[in-house]
Amino acid sequence: MQKVKNQHTSFFSPLRLLGIFIFLGLIIYAYATPWFTSQSPIQQNLAQALVSFSPEHWLGTDHLGRDMFTRLAMALRLSLGLILGCVFIALAAGLLAGFLAAFFGSYWELFFNALANLVQALPGLLLILLFAALAPGSYWSLYLGISLVMWVEFYRLIRAQALILVQSGAMQNSRLQGMGLVYCCRRHVLPTLLPNILTMASLGAGNAVLALATLGFCQVGLRPPTPELGLMMTELFPYYYLAPEIFFLPVGAVVLLVLSLLLMARGANNV
Repeated sequence: MQKVKNQHTSFFSPLRLLGIFIFLGLIIYAYATPWFTSQSPIQQNLAQALVSFSPEHWLGTDHLGRDMFTRLAMALRLSLGLILGCVFIALAAGLLAGFLAAFFGSYWELFFNALANLVQALPGLLLILLFAALAPGSYWSLYLGISLVMWVEFYRLIRAQALILVQSGAMQNSRLQGMGLVYCCRRHVLPTLLPNILTMASLGAGNAVLALATLGFCQVGLRPPTPELGLMMTELFPYYYLAPEIFFLPVGAVVLLVLSLLLMARGANNV
């Protein structure tokens, strides 16, 4: 009973709660903004370029007079969608490959190890750039490239821990009693892997945000006028001395988003 209580307390550690609070705040801002303002994130008004914070434009405007409050919200929605898509694809592939390699071994393990080594033979960012070059400005190329890089980390973690669990006494006892593979995974493997999976998912999501921002900053990812945090930094960088508060808005959004994910990952390590 005391052990369960300690696990419950450590799961909601102060660092994890802070990360969840920041992350939920960004989600609310990203998805609730259309309810509070009628400003367009892509409509240009050169007469109001680089306007500072005002009642009409709560976070000012960019160099083309576009409202920063709505553009930041739309850029965050894009990043949050990327997080959900990439983590889900990478986690599903990593779980499937890790379980097949751990439970059946032999050719499955050789195949997935060779595939993981092939992916890791190239730097992760270079691999993402290759996929982005196949379809410039396309969402699917970004999802596929980032997910492929993240998949290797999930696969190696799940396979390593599943191999230990397969040989454990509890697992052998369940198999001797005739329990199926699905039951064994649900009863013995997933509860043990879940804390580490949460940590890897949080770290992978942070890396996905940084990868997308890096591509946008290099003008390789999405194309204007799509609001994207890295692309917004590139567009506003020449005007940082005229309106530094406007330039640091997308920078601050990336910092807060990645910080919240890292805090949730660090809090998960205490489980």
